[in-house]
Amino acid sequence: MILRYASRAGLAALALAASWLLLQPRGIAAEGAASPAVGSAAPAFRLQDQTGKWNTLDEYRGKWVVVYFYPKDQTPGCTTQACELRDDIFAFRRAGIVVLGVSLDDIESHKAFAEKHGLPFPLLADVKQEAAKAYGVLTSFGPMTIARRDTFIIDPQGKIAVHWEKVKPEGHAKLVLSEVEKLKGKAG
Repeated sequence: MILRYASRAGLAALALAASWLLLQPRGIAAEGAASPAVGSAAPAFRLQDQTGKWNTLDEYRGKWVVVYFYPKDQTPGCTTQACELRDDIFAFRRAGIVVLGVSLDDIESHKAFAEKHGLPFPLLADVKQEAAKAYGVLTSFGPMTIARRDTFIIDPQGKIAVHWEKVKPEGHAKLVLSEVEKLKGKAG
């Protein structure tokens, strides 16, 4: 009954506010939804990459590992982030750093994304959302469930050395490379 008497401007403002709320990222209530703390053991995972190969965190023990979660293949921010990492891949490799991208997209989506942009590192398909939950990055964007854009640096002992939340894609690759170099200098 009240809506019948509401002004058009009032209804438009209400609709705008409702749509804004729907588009805001919000965390999904889940057991263990908090991100692991810096200094704690990085959560284990077993995920397939764009070639179908299984990858586990354990196989990278003894190396510095960058695990970056991203929302969706072929989207502007995710493409920028992946391509910047691609462009700096030789610097990462010279420094002995492994780069792993993770999203909720499937293997075929990752394959198309990697081929289109020449991505030379594994893109891991977390279709069951287990890694995203374990790392506390599972979120919703409107009706869509995605991985939040977070990056973790994991040290050679398998502990989380750095965690960036909601990263800006532009310039992030250079920031990550610089941070790992600083950490390696402190460790050595």
